[in-house]
Amino acid sequence: MSGQQRLRIEVWSDVVCPWCYIGKRRLDKALDQFGHADEVEVVWRSFQLDPAHREGVREPVYDALARKTGGSPAQVRAMTGQLVELGAAEGLAYDFDRAVLVNTFAAHRLNQLGRAHGLGSQMHERLMRAYLIEGEVVDDVETLVRLGNEVGIPADEAREVLAGDAYAADVLEDTREAQALGASGVPFFVLNRAYGLSGAQPVDTFLSALRKAAAAPGTAAR
Repeated sequence: MSGQQRLRIEVWSDVVCPWCYIGKRRLDKALDQFGHADEVEVVWRSFQLDPAHREGVREPVYDALARKTGGSPAQVRAMTGQLVELGAAEGLAYDFDRAVLVNTFAAHRLNQLGRAHGLGSQMHERLMRAYLIEGEVVDDVETLVRLGNEVGIPADEAREVLAGDAYAADVLEDTREAQALGASGVPFFVLNRAYGLSGAQPVDTFLSALRKAAAAPGTAAR
């Protein structure tokens, strides 16, 4: 057993992506049913949905969606209303009325710092909750420092990282890897670099993929 490969799940995600949070909840449920969560490593990787969004520009999410889709305010609210219902089914109280769209590069750098501290999953979860549920502005340095500190990242270290360009190369490398693996959007899940799933799949689909990956030769979780 000790010589076998652990089951590793890499998840490419953006912290402002409602489908990513839904996908995380469904993966969590699948892992609970899988029964070997202690033998599974989940790694959260960076992928910006809109890297062209200018840094420092903060836009109410309804305005941003109307601009991008060309839809009317009513159409945008209907679209987000469906996401609110899907999120609620997973225990997520999405609040798009307060959501402010920003460039997420700094948030991803903070998430990379979290990963270096062994807190990648906790940091990514905290950032998604902050944006999608709590209406936090996730490009504000002091907000990011506070959110990082809440999961265990020293405030001084987070502030120093965000003041420079630390982990920028890691964010870009994650994106390159996702594209090389065939990802065109997020969430994107890869199990042991052998099985890929795109989108917030149903729990049963995740569970089936977990069992398939675990049954492969050399994998510890079975």
